[in-house]
Amino acid sequence: MFLFAVYALATLGVLVGAFVSPGFRAIAYAPLRDLIIPPPKPIVLDVLYSTEKAAWIDEGVRRFLTSGPRVEGRPIDIELSKSGSREMYLAVLDGDVEPDLISPASMLQISLLEDLSAARTDRFGGPVVDRRDTGTCRPVLNTPVVLVAWENRSDVLWGGNPNGQLWLRLHEAVTRETWEVYGHPEWGFIKFGQTNPLKSNSGFQSFLLMTYNYAEKSSGLSNEDILDAGYQAWYREFGRNVTQFGDSTGTFMEEIVAYGPSRYDIVAVYESTAIEHIDNAVARYGSSHGGLQVIYPPVTSLSDHPFCVLDAEWVEPEEAQAAKRFLDFLTDREMQELALHYGFRPVHEGVSLDQPGSPFGRYEGNGVRLNLPDQVEVPAGNVLNTLLEFWARNVQP
Repeated sequence: MFLFAVYALATLGVLVGAFVSPGFRAIAYAPLRDLIIPPPKPIVLDVLYSTEKAAWIDEGVRRFLTSGPRVEGRPIDIELSKSGSREMYLAVLDGDVEPDLISPASMLQISLLEDLSAARTDRFGGPVVDRRDTGTCRPVLNTPVVLVAWENRSDVLWGGNPNGQLWLRLHEAVTRETWEVYGHPEWGFIKFGQTNPLKSNSGFQSFLLMTYNYAEKSSGLSNEDILDAGYQAWYREFGRNVTQFGDSTGTFMEEIVAYGPSRYDIVAVYESTAIEHIDNAVARYGSSHGGLQVIYPPVTSLSDHPFCVLDAEWVEPEEAQAAKRFLDFLTDREMQELALHYGFRPVHEGVSLDQPGSPFGRYEGNGVRLNLPDQVEVPAGNVLNTLLEFWARNVQP
């Protein structure tokens, strides 16, 4: 009788504790708890992200949920949605979506969202993101924009060492139109492809790098630089001769591998996308075109894939906490090791690029480099908006 009384009191204590503190529910006696106390309602975290990292994110969510994450005793669940990076921030601005956590391909889009949301006083009380607050907004993966070309074409244009002439030589080649002026009439027209800056981040970054290169800067890009008549004429000439401004970065890599130089000689893509397809090109063509070469700009722009918690009225405090937990998980060593497997550069300093099995060592012969050139500065949102407006008015196909 005495033991039964002790058990009853202990059970009552557990039940009272579970009612008073949600965090105590996790240790309550499960069958009895589920009969008397309803299980805590999950915190559903809405995550909107860009497609380039889909395979890594899918595996990350699986591992995160398997670990049984909780906030205040409530389990965390995640709902994923994919979007293009520009489409993402415009949808947030217009109220078409209300995610808790967003991840475009680059901090460029976060800079735009921060600037544009501050001006939308009808919808927001201030900037909906703060790119300087590393607790709520920080990169989780890195991959730069690169040019990928068939080796024989690359050798003709840059001689294996483009240095500061990368964009100038590309502009010269594209506007000359044919390989005949380089002594190779059999190659036909010079075919360069990149994505549309209004639709895809890699195209936006390529456009930004060319603009910085013309201005002979790596920081401090201004509206005056973009409105300069000489620059505008120079870029319009280039834009008129680009073979294709596409919607998807991956499509260009797939087509350069599938069709060879009959479709493209040179494309602007992400380093991670290039790494993914180098072996496919070798399997298809062997050394007939010299294989694919990865060429790095003299200064670069990283797709740093920031994850940012939105400071918006629809994001509840528990959802913000859950988003930070997920962000911490994505930047821990396990997930950063996995990122390396997918050809991304980890942000975790303890994950080395030259470890055994790393693609960065495996594809050194194709031009893949361990060390990157310096980065250009991410301009203010109003400058980026001016750049996109110029493109829309003057180059938009």
